[in-house]
Parts: sequence; structure tokens; C-alpha cells
Amino acid sequence: MFVRQRNRLTHARTRVAHAVLGLALAGSIVATTPGIAMAVPPPPPNPSDTELQQADSRVDQTLGRIGDLINDVASANAQLAEIAAQVAIKREDVNKALVDLQSSRDVAVAATAAGAAARTDMGVDGQAIEVAQQQFDDFVAASYRQGSTAGSLTVFLGSDSPDDLLAKADLVRMITKKHNAVMDELQRARTARSNTESVARAAQATADAAAARAEDNKALAMEAIQRVTDAQKSATEQQAVVMKERDSAQIELEAARNSATGLQNQRQVYDQWDTQRRAEEAATAAAIAAAQQAASEAATRVAADQIARDRAADIASRQRPHTQISDDSSETKVPSVTTTPSPSAASTRAPTSVTATPSPPASPTKAPSVTTEPGGGVSDDGQNSVTGDGAIETVIDRAMSQLGVRYSWGGGDANGPTVGIRDGGVADTFGDFENAGFDCSGIMIYAFAGVGISLPHYSGYQYTAGRQVPASQMKRGDLIFYGPNASQHEALYLGNNQMLESPQSGDVVKVSPVRWDGMVPNVTRLL
Repeated sequence: MFVRQRNRLTHARTRVAHAVLGLALAGSIVATTPGIAMAVPPPPPNPSDTELQQADSRVDQTLGRIGDLINDVASANAQLAEIAAQVAIKREDVNKALVDLQSSRDVAVAATAAGAAARTDMGVDGQAIEVAQQQFDDFVAASYRQGSTAGSLTVFLGSDSPDDLLAKADLVRMITKKHNAVMDELQRARTARSNTESVARAAQATADAAAARAEDNKALAMEAIQRVTDAQKSATEQQAVVMKERDSAQIELEAARNSATGLQNQRQVYDQWDTQRRAEEAATAAAIAAAQQAASEAATRVAADQIARDRAADIASRQRPHTQISDDSSETKVPSVTTTPSPSAASTRAPTSVTATPSPPASPTKAPSVTTEPGGGVSDDGQNSVTGDGAIETVIDRAMSQLGVRYSWGGGDANGPTVGIRDGGVADTFGDFENAGFDCSGIMIYAFAGVGISLPHYSGYQYTAGRQVPASQMKRGDLIFYGPNASQHEALYLGNNQMLESPQSGDVVKVSPVRWDGMVPNVTRLL
């Protein structure tokens, strides 16, 4: 009896221990379940809505300032463009004045030469007048010595015969005729001398007046250039100030944008963190619930198993030892349990790579050849001996040969670049007056000289030197002009919306896209 009670106490203790073990197992399951431990990092900074609104407001304010400054820059650029156009016009006005001055000087030289010739002629006429006057004086003296004029009756009364009378009559007629001829020649000589003197004086006076006007126009043009150059300098300084303010505001805008973007990124990162935190908390709660469920089921299984083992032990304790039943011991064989392993998963075959065959490279495109008509050049009489496309290509080739040559205001002639002239402003700043180069009309003089065409050094005169063609119909080799009456600028059309020009001081002869803004409606075709 005592033994049986001891066995029961032992079994009770065992059941308690197993229960405690089950609870401990459940706790360990909960503690070791993946995803239950908190994995959320510390919270990142979370800017407030007020901070975000203030950052956006700073961006908007800076954008408004930049918008105003951009408008100011555009206005300054437009002012500079207008002043630059005025400078170009005034420069061409000086070119025109120089051309007119040279023409006036040529006329004055011609008038001086004509006056010299007239004075030479006057000397000849004076000699003729003196000869005629001497002849007349001799005639008058002879008549006086004879005591009467050749036409008096004395001549006829002294005749010895009718034949002598007729002979004397013929003599009288001859003398009278000679007298009249001498008088007529004398009068003509005096008249011619007077006319020559008048023409020479008038020509000289006209030439001198034209030269004086040309000098005045040159001086006025130079003064105008100085005024617009000063205005251009002031506008450039103003533009620099505005652009500096714009750049500063742009930097401020970038800083404000970066600040706003940083705060927005912080809010986004915080929202992502908060979403992750909520998800992980939910996952942790679910994992804990599942672990608790699994622990409870495990504890239940452990308790049930222990009860079964206790019951079996209790039954065994009440049985007699097997030696008391039989000498033969029987063994209870535990059947073996064979677990059939699950088949392995089928392997996944890697995809077969596909190699693309490259297409053969395209054959290079051959540039179209340009054919120039043979027989170019300038004839001895100065006339163009190149015709058609050959002449146009000669002009263009000649102009293209000067690409990269500097701009010099007033520079360029039929032989190439020449030293420019002073303007008291921009041109002087770039040293145009001491460096050889071309201005816009000078490069055209050089280009067209290759086909025997002589052009004046002024865009307005070059505009009227050929046939006017609508700009919509312009072709390769035509002259393009800008400004009122073609007084601002000119260029050589190359085709394909390209033109060759010598733009302004500080620049070079170059190829540019055709600028339609400010273009004269017609182009000039010389070939």
C-alpha cells in the first residue's frame, strides 16, 4: 500500500513538472518566433505642416522675384539689341559719308583738272585772240595808210581799164571778206574764253561745296556713333547689374527648393517609417497570437501524453512481476515506422540566351560634288568673264577663304583685309583702327571683285547695285540686307538657310543661320 501511494505521489509530481515544462515550452515558442521581436528603427525627423508651408512660401516668393528679374533682363537685352542696331546704322552712315566724300574729292580733282585744261585752252584762245586782234589792227593800219578804206571809190577811179577795174573789185571783195572773217574769229575767241572761264569756275565751286558737305556729314555721323556707343555702354552695365541680381535670386531659389525638398523628403521618410512600424506591429501581434495558439496546443498535447503515460505506469504498477507468471519473458516489439521522403522539387531550367545578329553597317554617304563652270576670271576690260553658277561659286569661294578673319570697321577692299577706321567707341576698344580685317560691306567688295564687279563701301549703295528680288525667292550668291534702306548690315546667302557675314567688332567672318528679323524685304542679285 505504501509503495502504491509513493508511486502515485511520484506520478503527480511528474505531471506537475510536465505541465511546467509545457508552459515553459510555450513561452519559449513565443520568445523565439521570427518577426515577433520589434525591428522598427528609431523614428526619423518629422517636420510639421507649418514648416512645410513656410518652405513652399519661400520658394513661391523667390520665384516671383526671379520672374520679375527675368523680365528686366529681357527688357535690357531688347534695349541693347536696339542700340546695337543703331550703332550698326550709324557705322554704315559713316561708310556712306566716306564714300560720298571720296566721290566729292574725285569730282573736285576732276574740276581742278578741267579748270587747268580750261586755263590752257584759255591761253590758246588768248593767243588766237591776240593774232586776230593783230590782224585786225594791221588791216586798220593799212587802210589808214592808204588814206581810205579798201572799199572807197578811190580804188575804182584809179583803174586804167575795165579789166583792172574788175581786178580791183575782186580785191576789194576779198579784203572785205577777210576783214569780216577776222572780226568773226575775234568775237568767237572772246566768247569761247568767257564760256570756258564760267564752266571752270562753276565746276570748281560745285566740287568744293560737295566736298564740304561730305566732310560735315562724316563729322555728324562720327558724333552720332559716339552718342549711341555711350548709350550702349550704359545699357550693358545695367544689364550686368540685373543679371547679377537674377543669378543671386536663382541661388536663393535653389536653396529654398532644397530646403522645401528636404523637409518633404523628411516627411516622406517619416510616413514610410510609420507605415513600416504599423505593419511590423500588426505582424508582431499576429505572430504572438499564433505562437500562443501553438503553445497552448503543444501544452495540451504534452498534458495528454503525460496522462496516458501515468495511466500506463499505474496499470503496470498493479501487475505482478513477469517472473511470477512464467519463466519465459515476452518482449513487446515496437513496430518500426518508415517515412517515405517526399520527392525533390523539379529543378528549374535556366532560360536559353538569344544572341542577336547585328545588321551590317550602313555604307557611308558620299557628299554631292559641286561643278564649277570652266573659264572663270576677269577680262582685261574689267568686265565679268565668269557667268552663271561658276561666277556665284567664285564669289562664295572667295568669301569663304576669309573665314575667321577679324572684323575691322571700315576695313576690306578688292585685294583683301585692310586696317579699319576710328569711331571713338566700340571699334576703337577692339583696335579696329590698327588691325586689318573686314566689315560687312568690305567682305562683299572682296568677294565680288573676283568676278570683276566693283562695289562701293556702303551697304545702302550695294543694295541698289543689282536687281531686286523678293527675299522668298533668294538663291545662293544673293546679298541679304538689314535695317532701314539696307543701312544696318548685309550678308551673303549660301543656301540651306545659311549666310556668310562679318557681324561686328570683336567678332570674325563666319557662317550663320539666316536671321529673318529686321531683314529688308528684297535681296540684291548681282549675278
